[in-house]
Amino acid sequence: MRWALVAGAWVWVAAMLLFPAAVFPIGHFICHQRPERSFFIGTTQLPVCARCTGLYLGAAVAGPFALALIAPLSSARSRRVLALAALPTAVTWTLEFAGLVPFSNVSRFVAALPLGFAAAWLVLSVFENQ
Repeated sequence: MRWALVAGAWVWVAAMLLFPAAVFPIGHFICHQRPERSFFIGTTQLPVCARCTGLYLGAAVAGPFALALIAPLSSARSRRVLALAALPTAVTWTLEFAGLVPFSNVSRFVAALPLGFAAAWLVLSVFENQ
């Protein structure tokens, strides 16, 4: 089960980058797809925004590490790890929403990487023995 989740994460990231126009309609169900918040390959917009791209890439990168190094965490520790990993995204989103800082797509992407990584790691740890 864990291998299937990791493979699925990598397939999604590959599809987003290699066939963005083909998977763009799928992105509509999971992202706002605002052009000014998205990366482009040439003139083709990626199917999800920069922040979502960071989440998905972070999750895909976490997969192999989690499979090799997974160790169960207590519920309390899992929540702390997830909260810490979410902090960059929460800070950038809040400052941007408040109109205080206009972050770039690269900043949104980078801020989301830790959250995607941690979330995938924690999900995979649930399936440790399967």
